[in-house]
Amino acid sequence: MATERTLSIIKPDATRRNLTGKINAKLEDAGLRIVAQKRIAMTKEQAEAFYEVHRERPFYGSLVDFMTSGPVVVQVLEGDNAVAKNREVMGATNPADADAGTIRAEFAESIEANSVHGSDSAENAAREVAFFFSDDEIVG
Repeated sequence: MATERTLSIIKPDATRRNLTGKINAKLEDAGLRIVAQKRIAMTKEQAEAFYEVHRERPFYGSLVDFMTSGPVVVQVLEGDNAVAKNREVMGATNPADADAGTIRAEFAESIEANSVHGSDSAENAAREVAFFFSDDEIVG
């Protein structure tokens, strides 16, 4: 197994409902370590740049608006196959399709307000982690 790092974002719908601790517990119970974490108010410019890959999609504007609607918690998770493990713990993007016990099955309000974001590949994880964290902010 390969030790990896991945980005996780606890979205505004979850921070608004004080779910950070419950979500962190699920991540840690799955064997992921939180090696960096901060609560931020994402600016419009940050959200637009972070989600640039989706710029041409119809949901881009509403996604940017949603991600700037309240605080988020950005974090770096570390563990064996962290990208895949985090995606497993998060559950399907559509909470109606998410397996029982996953973060999205338990906490999501909708497809957009689905409580968490996670990197979808090791390459994107490296880019996404670097977007929010400097090397000296990651302590394992």
